[in-house]
Amino acid sequence: MNLDEFEEWGQKIATWSADYHRTVGDRPVRAQTRPGEIAAQLEVSAPEGGEGMDTIMADFERIVMPGMTHWQHPRFFAYFTSNAAPASILADQIVNTMAAQCMLWQTSPAATEMEGVMVDWLRQALGLADGFSGVIQDSASSATLSAVLTMRERATRWRGNKEGLNGLGNLRIYCSEQVHSSIDRACWVAGIGQDNLVKIGTGPSGHAFEIDTNALQERITADRKAGHIPAGIIAITGGTGIGAWDFLDPVLEIAKAEDLYTHLDAAWAGSAMICPEFRDRFWGDAVSGFDSIVFNPHKWLGTQFDCSVQFLRDPSQQLNTLKIEPEYLKTSGAAVTNYSEWTIPLGRRFRALKLWFLMRAYGLENLRGRIRNHVLWAGELCEVIRGMDGFDIVTEPILSLFTFRCPGDDAMQQRLVDAINDDGRIYITQGMHDGRKMIRFQVGQFETTRADVMMAADVITEIWEKIK
Repeated sequence: MNLDEFEEWGQKIATWSADYHRTVGDRPVRAQTRPGEIAAQLEVSAPEGGEGMDTIMADFERIVMPGMTHWQHPRFFAYFTSNAAPASILADQIVNTMAAQCMLWQTSPAATEMEGVMVDWLRQALGLADGFSGVIQDSASSATLSAVLTMRERATRWRGNKEGLNGLGNLRIYCSEQVHSSIDRACWVAGIGQDNLVKIGTGPSGHAFEIDTNALQERITADRKAGHIPAGIIAITGGTGIGAWDFLDPVLEIAKAEDLYTHLDAAWAGSAMICPEFRDRFWGDAVSGFDSIVFNPHKWLGTQFDCSVQFLRDPSQQLNTLKIEPEYLKTSGAAVTNYSEWTIPLGRRFRALKLWFLMRAYGLENLRGRIRNHVLWAGELCEVIRGMDGFDIVTEPILSLFTFRCPGDDAMQQRLVDAINDDGRIYITQGMHDGRKMIRFQVGQFETTRADVMMAADVITEIWEKIK
């Protein structure tokens, strides 16, 4: 492909992209294909000669599109959607065109310097204290792993990377039973092990499902007595399953008394903290006492995937854990920031540009309005479902997430979820809470409307009447 063809097809694909976003609501939300159906239509070997873009795009429409689940669909109510506001898409198109590898300041000074400023824009928007800095990661999983590795090194007095963990004792990480599975995986990868991830039950206060801090303190005390080495505490704001959030003040009191490193997983709910009323409720001033905080602008703020921001109160501890500087990566001259030293991957995309485009194109107040609407509409829908005959609300709305059950056993919950998703008009997921299956509903797609959200009640009612 030469540049003239690239220009021609770039324009055609831009038109296709705009049309896709205009009409995505007319498609089934979830892919309706069967396992293996897409692979069976692909050639078993790469072609020896090049093919024309007309042929490639025709095959794309015929083969690929039926097998796509549409995360930008306004009735995507499953998981936490990965958003892509148009301004952010344009920024990523520019990044893809330049194809810079921004691992060091010198490999693209603008990428490094903009990253520092964008992290600070978000720090201010979230109400974090002055002095926090941070780094843009690919996902919350990477940020959490970075924090767990820092907990490991700090607890072993920076010996783990050099000596390995043999003979250094059993390190312990503490968290709520409501945490995301990425915390488990981080402990696996860090060499700490599943058995040393101590999950504490939740407390009785309202419907926060917060970590039981009395049990937390008791377990830390018992572990020290048994010769284990407490290393850190991971708290959550807006857990994936039901939106659980920990009360941060008592967690920090324990961490301070026990000299433990703290990480806050606010991957989803962190975006909502640009709204002062949610910030006051869900983390208050205590959040600025955490050593590490992660949230994903690509989840609810509208930024194109992938873009996860990790704030650090004292980045030197993570740098001491992850920094490695062979001669070929050294920067001569003035002192600069090299963000590859803050993260596990060496290679880095220019992720800050899409944050810059997004926040300038929409403004914080517009973004706040969208989040507030999502919370309001989720609450409205919850009340409609509460009034449906035989339906129960399992967990009340936490921000824009709530869960419910239809009449019947666990198998019936799954049957309803599957029937709804096969219908294609909306997309939801199941989950487990207190040993029972429930149906999970979350509002968060960037362009969704109240009509889209309330339509879910009609779909649920209609499908239920068919299968009950």
